[in-house]
Amino acid sequence: MNDPNRTVMVACAALGKELREIIDRYGWNVELRVINARLHNRPQLITGAVAEKLAETQPDSDRQVVVYGHCGAPDLDPFLKDAGVERTLGPHCYEMFGGEEFVRLMEEEPGTFFLTDFLVKSWKNLVLEGLRLQQHPELKEMMFGNYRRVAYLVQVEEERLLAKAREIAEWLELPLVTRVVGYGHLEERLAAIMEGKPQPTTPVTVGLDGLDAYPTLQ
Repeated sequence: MNDPNRTVMVACAALGKELREIIDRYGWNVELRVINARLHNRPQLITGAVAEKLAETQPDSDRQVVVYGHCGAPDLDPFLKDAGVERTLGPHCYEMFGGEEFVRLMEEEPGTFFLTDFLVKSWKNLVLEGLRLQQHPELKEMMFGNYRRVAYLVQVEEERLLAKAREIAEWLELPLVTRVVGYGHLEERLAAIMEGKPQPTTPVTVGLDGLDAYPTLQ
């Protein structure tokens, strides 16, 4: 039976842990459906996967919310706009978590490669295996050669994850900086959506208005 107060969130699995904790903290009546984060390696498939999850859950929910960045999916925002489904603002999870700190880091060094808790935990599966870097080590320079440093945006401080982030930076042969940002604008934007308020933004935030997802920082 349809629950008139029930929200379904369709989200990237890279945000799953944090979303479950946020939902529990606020006590929202939300069902979370996640999509495999490996689709970031094939962003042309993201919109189709989101559309499939929305179709599955539409009959059983009063409202649907998509928790994704733009993430290189060129048709995601036009699809959501036509469907009347709200998305958490932002080009990617680094901006969502980092907020103004993400902007500052990019202004300091545009050649920054970002890590989150999820990416640190999933480095082998998502990056080394997902991009076939173990079979083709020659791709490392092509994919990462233009970066100048690594910035780890920490959600929850754990020495184990920090040690892994150091290993990743060493593998990339880049210096590492860390910033403890928590759940940042991801939590704030979700709360705004649930309360019917405007979502907080940064100078590089994008939504469903047709703006470039990766504008040049001013």
